[in-house]
Amino acid sequence: MTDEARVMSRVALPEEAQLERQLRPQRLDEYVGQRAAVESLRISVEAARRRGEPLDHVLLSGPPGLGKTTLATIMANEMGAALVTTAGPSLDRGADLMGILTNLGERDVLFIDEIHRLPRVVEELLYPAMEDFAVNFVMDKGLNARTMRIPLRPFTLVAATTRPGLLSSPLRERFGIFHHLDFYEHDELGAIVTRSAAILEVPIEGDGAGAIARRSRGTPRIANRLLRRVRDYAQVKAHGVVTAAIVRDALDREGVDEAGLDRLDRRFLTALIEQYGGGPAGLEAIAATINDEAETLVEVVEPFLLKIGFVVRTPSGRRATPAAYAHLGVARPAPATGQGELPL
Repeated sequence: MTDEARVMSRVALPEEAQLERQLRPQRLDEYVGQRAAVESLRISVEAARRRGEPLDHVLLSGPPGLGKTTLATIMANEMGAALVTTAGPSLDRGADLMGILTNLGERDVLFIDEIHRLPRVVEELLYPAMEDFAVNFVMDKGLNARTMRIPLRPFTLVAATTRPGLLSSPLRERFGIFHHLDFYEHDELGAIVTRSAAILEVPIEGDGAGAIARRSRGTPRIANRLLRRVRDYAQVKAHGVVTAAIVRDALDREGVDEAGLDRLDRRFLTALIEQYGGGPAGLEAIAATINDEAETLVEVVEPFLLKIGFVVRTPSGRRATPAAYAHLGVARPAPATGQGELPL
């Protein structure tokens, strides 16, 4: 398999994007996992509907693939409103955001993905829009400059971020609802795989769904993508029925091991252990060693390795844990000993 295929379990191919959208739940009752966030949102949505008001602005944080976009879609559906989607990096001018805001309908939901990458000049336009449902637009420049206040229809901003620490305090404080999405448990992922298999009309046994769940890195998006790869393998090799044995054979061929680690994860751990003696090592140094981007390691690789206890962060860098050595089948180096005891 080529290096480009090493992250197949994480990056959706363009032709699969529509299929991923079909597998997403459309209502809160269909949503699996994130119980605390879902129950809180259920109360907020019902209260807003009874008052006939837009839902308060919502900030969702967490690693990629945990359901932030899905929850934004569900909130729009529950409120009976239209959903308008965009992303922080695509809003590089204030006029871009102005065009979107002025075209929003009453109680519509505006979803901004990766809001931490919003340019500062665009972010500042959001402040009055979120608080007062109006924007202050500066016309002309210099001595002829004047401010035009443009009223907006009341709307709900739902924002998603994988790096909440990069949000400015003024922006973060303007959200009334904040939820952090965490990795899913195996039983929750098993339920998601079973539901997706029913939608795709894929025959699957209980142990097959559990086997996919265990290799899905606690992430529904990955679980659905692995299900599709296993489905292809089962149709060619096993009359279409997904069992635990079929899952093992299919995903071993794709380089996804029993813990859910793929080739990029193992390259990260191998470099940390072999080139840096298990650490501590800086993330930039590890990225240079494996010829990858440090941002990819921060957002895609490291969160799950931290979650399962294969890597720890220390003030001096990342360090591999005994569990990482055991998983790779590498012997741990003998601990350095201090000065021996003096003879009596």
